[in-house]
Amino acid sequence: MKKTRKLLKSRSFAQRLRAGEQLIGTIIGSPAPAVVEVLAGSGLDWLFIDGEHGTLDSADLIAILQGAGNCPCVVRTPSHDPVWIARALDAGAAGIIVPRVDDAQQAATIVAHAKYPPAGRRGLGLARAHGYGLRFKEYLANANRETVIIVQAESQLAVDNIAAIAKVPGVDAIFIGPYDLSASLGCTGDIGAAIVSAAVDKIMKACRRAGKQVGYFSGNVAGVRRAMKQGATLPVVGTESLLLLGAARNMLAELGR
Repeated sequence: MKKTRKLLKSRSFAQRLRAGEQLIGTIIGSPAPAVVEVLAGSGLDWLFIDGEHGTLDSADLIAILQGAGNCPCVVRTPSHDPVWIARALDAGAAGIIVPRVDDAQQAATIVAHAKYPPAGRRGLGLARAHGYGLRFKEYLANANRETVIIVQAESQLAVDNIAAIAKVPGVDAIFIGPYDLSASLGCTGDIGAAIVSAAVDKIMKACRRAGKQVGYFSGNVAGVRRAMKQGATLPVVGTESLLLLGAARNMLAELGR
């Protein structure tokens, strides 16, 4: 088993994701490279770097990616803005997660922003991703194949269009945002509501038919286990702050406080 796991880890993050390997991550939303370094060495398969709801700027992003070392990081951009997509990838992220994708045209445009010509229209410039020029040719030769592109389905409109979104070439996975999805469906925060469960099931079925992977966030292990049983292969458990809070509470409970 250990030998098999080692062989799997010898493949790139993109290869492992597309093969349907279950890759467990957590969210990083604060500019704390030391915390990232600790989590990167914990055995997690990847880190979800949150540029949408977190407090990160471009300088923080570089520091976080440096702290992560060899642990793959996927950056959630604040929007569909091609500038942010380029910044995340040029900084050395293994891929991007783009929020609030509601239709296939939006998904196709995001793919174009993340791919170099002729597959897309990502701009070329010296950056950390290719050693500030030292590995420029090598990076260009592999980037379109090795860059992971994930779009988030978190609205009623996205659910309505999910079959078309899942079929967009270049989209590797669809990440389900259950809380925003619940808000769009009229039951804000109630991610266990029947209407939310039905929407999640519809997304997962569309992804299976299209051969795309599914990501899912939960604040706890139980929620992620349920999603994994449904077919999620890119589960995200909690955030760095929730993990720290949980550890502190467990310590106090053990001390009788």
